[in-house]
Amino acid sequence: MIIASYVFLIIGALFYLLGGLGVLRMPDTFNRIQAGTKATTLGSFSMIFGVIIASIETHPNWIFKLVILIVLIALSNPVGSSTIAKAIYKSKDVPSNLLKDDLKDRGEIK
Repeated sequence: MIIASYVFLIIGALFYLLGGLGVLRMPDTFNRIQAGTKATTLGSFSMIFGVIIASIETHPNWIFKLVILIVLIALSNPVGSSTIAKAIYKSKDVPSNLLKDDLKDRGEIK
């Protein structure tokens, strides 16, 4: 069980590393938000799942709390990233290579 826990912890750490590299390497803010959000969500899920596996025998009362943490991360990360993207869009920092602007065409954001 402990080896499976370590595997998930390493996978989570790799997702965090790749997310950090994605934030550094992406050309514009919208791509950076996506790279950071996707990688940190998957990294967090992997790390928490690794902790769940490790704590089954020693701390079984942690499992419910960790599952609640996964649910909260799954709800808050997409909302936070879309809020940041909308704020960037409203600040007129839209990249010049944007192919299609759905929000401008529908007139939702002024």
